[in-house]
Amino acid sequence: MSEWTFITRYAAVLSLIAKHPKITAIELAHQMGITERAIRKIIADLYAAGYIGKKREGRGLRYTIDPALTLRQATHREVAIGDLLSSLGWKKE
Repeated sequence: MSEWTFITRYAAVLSLIAKHPKITAIELAHQMGITERAIRKIIADLYAAGYIGKKREGRGLRYTIDPALTLRQATHREVAIGDLLSSLGWKKE
């Protein structure tokens, strides 16, 4: 039986970014057990879709979340991403 999870890699990355806005791609890759390249692709996709923003702070980045955007699945378009993140332990600053 293959392993599976309820949370996709995209949701997991978004949740970690929400909880740790200054986290690096290398740290994300280490925590998730996937390559830095895969993390950078997920971050680029989330950024392009408007779910996250990036702001340079010193030598690093600070990520922001747009909690008003909704989930992408047609069956859950009424659910705001902020509500999903809250259920995963995010406390909006």
